[in-house]
Parts: sequence; structure tokens; C-alpha cells
Amino acid sequence: MKILVADDDPQLVRALRITLAAHGYEVVAAPDGAAAIALAAKEHPDVVMVDLGMPRLGGMQVIEALRGWTTAPIIVVSGRTGSADKVEALDAGADDYVTKPFQIDELLARLRALSRRVTASSGEPVVSFGEVRVDLAAKAVTRAGALVHLTPTEWRILEYLARNPGALVTRQSLLNEIWGTDQVTDTGYLRLYLSQLRKKLEADPARPVHLLTESGMGYRLVLDGAPRSEPIDTNR
Repeated sequence: MKILVADDDPQLVRALRITLAAHGYEVVAAPDGAAAIALAAKEHPDVVMVDLGMPRLGGMQVIEALRGWTTAPIIVVSGRTGSADKVEALDAGADDYVTKPFQIDELLARLRALSRRVTASSGEPVVSFGEVRVDLAAKAVTRAGALVHLTPTEWRILEYLARNPGALVTRQSLLNEIWGTDQVTDTGYLRLYLSQLRKKLEADPARPVHLLTESGMGYRLVLDGAPRSEPIDTNR
């Protein structure tokens, strides 16, 4: 697996190059954002590791640029610890976020998790409910034939639910899948994202029949839903 490391700290890059190579990874490195984008286009890495605070285009701009043409997993490795930075990076298209300083064992575990999520597009299923069609291979959602725009985080939530249709997905398992760590707690983000998904995909967002909340437990995607008699509690 080829990893692109985009970071302007030469000592960190040198350490990562040695450590990752010892674990069987091929490493290419870029010292700034502009070089990272150019190198990604040339090398087509399997995973991109990017710092947020880089010269000549910051990490956020790199993420947005890469998401314009590649679905390769992106992991942010940054000294910024604020939740706003993490949410912004994940919404821009990053798949995971590791805070500096970090343990190499944790980083390797994150990389293994990301590699498991990289699957061939052939044979991916299409999940349909109501007027909605979720094409997991094309990463596209349509409603009544019209393309529905989802943010990267909205897509990852819907994708995870679509891969487990009918099953109860707990809040913590969904947080672990989307944000990649059992240290994340639900601060209301999931409720907000589910609310947005219902507005985009349900015929009556106040009475959803497909994207359901299981009070105190999590969420469930029901492919053949029955109308609810009462509006959902949007505070859950």
C-alpha cells in the first residue's frame, strides 16, 4: 500500500517514512499543500496523510482538492485539537483524524482500519427505499430520479446504514465507523446529521418511515417502512 505523507515537519516525515516502511508501506512525501496535490495526481496513493497547517495551501484545501477526483482515504494528522477543526476536516472529506503527538501503534491501527474500508467497486449493491436509490459503488444517491447532494459525512452515515439494512446501528458503532475512534462521544452531531438526511430523503421528515431513531440506542434504516402515527422526537 502506498501512502502519501503531506507534512512540513521534516523530522516527523523522516520518522514516518522509516516506521511505515518497516511495516510494509511504500511512502512518498510532500512538504507543502501544493506539492501534495501534484504528488497525489502523479503517484495515486492508496491513503493520504495530511497535516492541516502547511505552507502553499493548507491541509483543508488539500482535502477539498483531492475529493474533487479521488476517493482514496484521507487521514488528518494534526496538532489542532479543537472539535471544530475535526468536524470541518471530516466534513471536507477526511476519513479520520489523529491528533499530534500520537502513538505509532494507534496510527498503524487507523491505517489498517482504513485499508479494510477500501473495497473494489465491482459487485457493490444498490439499496432502494421509497423513491430513494443508494448506489454504493458510484457513491451516488437519487430521489425520484434526481441526484441528491450529500456532504461527505452525510454520505458515510447513510452508507453505513445502507450496508446494514434493517439492523439496529448503535450510536457508538456509528461514531466509531465515521470518526474512527472509540474516544468520540455523541455531542449531538449524529442527531443533526440524521435530521439533514431525513430532510433530503424522507417524504415527511417529521414522520420518517425509513431513517428511524431507536430511542436510547441508535438508528435503523428500514427499506419497507410503515408510516408513524406521531412525529419523531427531534431532540433524540
